[in-house]
Amino acid sequence: MSQQELFRTGILILTSPLSILSLRTSALLTSITKHISGTLYVHLHPGLNLAGPNGADRPVDAVLPTWEMSQLIIKLYEKASDICNHIDIRVLLSHICSPQMKITACNQICSLSYTPDVLLTDHETQDQQELSIVEKSLWNYITKYYSYPCGRPSYVPLNLEAGASPPSQVEANVTNTEQTLPSYNDIVLGGTFDRLHNGHKSLLATACLLAQKRLLIGIADKDLLKGKRLFELIQPVDKRCFELKEFLYDVNPNLQYDIVPITDVCGPSITDEHLSCIVVSEETRKGGEIINTKRKERGLSELAVHTISLMADNSHALHEDAKVSSSSLRARLLGTLMKTPSPNPKLPRRPYIIGMTGGSASGKSSIAKRLELLGAAHINCDGLGHLAYRPGTRANAQIVQTFGKDVLNEDGSIDRKCLAEKVFANKEEMLRLTDIIWPVIMEMTKQEISEHAKTGRDVCILDAAVLLEAGWSDMVHEVWVSLITEHEAVRRIQARDGLSQEAARNRLASQWSNSQRVQQANVVLCTEWDPEVTQQQVEKAWNLLRRRMDQ
Repeated sequence: MSQQELFRTGILILTSPLSILSLRTSALLTSITKHISGTLYVHLHPGLNLAGPNGADRPVDAVLPTWEMSQLIIKLYEKASDICNHIDIRVLLSHICSPQMKITACNQICSLSYTPDVLLTDHETQDQQELSIVEKSLWNYITKYYSYPCGRPSYVPLNLEAGASPPSQVEANVTNTEQTLPSYNDIVLGGTFDRLHNGHKSLLATACLLAQKRLLIGIADKDLLKGKRLFELIQPVDKRCFELKEFLYDVNPNLQYDIVPITDVCGPSITDEHLSCIVVSEETRKGGEIINTKRKERGLSELAVHTISLMADNSHALHEDAKVSSSSLRARLLGTLMKTPSPNPKLPRRPYIIGMTGGSASGKSSIAKRLELLGAAHINCDGLGHLAYRPGTRANAQIVQTFGKDVLNEDGSIDRKCLAEKVFANKEEMLRLTDIIWPVIMEMTKQEISEHAKTGRDVCILDAAVLLEAGWSDMVHEVWVSLITEHEAVRRIQARDGLSQEAARNRLASQWSNSQRVQQANVVLCTEWDPEVTQQQVEKAWNLLRRRMDQ
């Protein structure tokens, strides 16, 4: 393997004492970035002597789940968020268990979701003979815990010279205690678990260390998602459940996992009589108290509440959360390609056509204008619609014939406000209008595209509120959607059009929902925040688009 080539998956065996590992966390993870690009499994066995005479034949052993161990695991996930957030870190826990679970844990060979391509260790030696002994011992040791269907992987000892710290140093925030964690047979926790991140993993790892038998996990769905920022981008519940199960069965297959979608904040936590503990974050601690109150009302035992700290996000933007969160991860998806475009052989390769759409007041036109400043041709389909309503046009005559002369202004043009009042609250009337106007706008749009093609423009932005409703997606290479919250949309519509709150809500209700649009979107943007944030999204989207076009 060349020096620059990275392994997709690796397993890191850490053998230094816990106090030293805590000091070396940053150095370890920095070194890992030079070797791993995808998934890193971490197996902790402090004090393991791989170079000793019995290293290769060492019996399988369990590691106690102490407070110090739990703090180290949390720290690994915290530092990973700062140093190597692109790597999927999974700290393996099946061998970290109480003496009661030792027989089960140590007699079962686990299958990992991704077979490691490389074995890594923090054991340091410059002696080639000892290096050979360590490699053999490491292989024999790890195969007593995990299956390797593809044979022996590569071996890489990590060089930690730059980050190693003397054993005498002790970090202030690490409790140097061998006290074991409390244990509970049945534990409950809940969350959205969208795009599993290191904050989730820290919470789940803590629950796994505390559990003797079962984890009951409520995964938020439906109405529980509505208050989440950019909830339209939350993964489907089936996908979230699958990724959660995969992670949990990787880190500890010895526990029973009951993962259930929930549509209220309590879920089964207030009906399951076997539960004895709930694991919460600082943010959801009050929810744990509410659950205990409701359990007490039902005659059930109160749950022990185990709280873990929120994980700070040291690289968050001003409009993102200060903690590691799924909301921030969703915000970072804005402007990126979320769904690969389907090939359309009927479209010419150039100009490359972007369909820009969104609900009322979502900022789609402002985004289109920003893209125009970056070099795209801007075709305002809504503006073409205005032209289609002009006196003397076929569409104008059909509208008057269909909706009556009271929709006319004195100059013979269509009073669009009057027409809107007739159609927005009536689906049948809206359909009659769109059957008249959409075909006309589509033909005018095609003419505009043709004109821009003649002038050599290689990107055209179709700024079209009804792009998806009208079925025009087959006219474009990609669909881009602008979205904002309903609250912000209502505020903007009221300020712009002078409508009442009820009228603004009715207008939004007559349109496609954000979720419907996002399902068909290749790229999603959001104008909810300051203009500078929108500009950053647009520039990101534009640069990524140019990159795709050059491929």
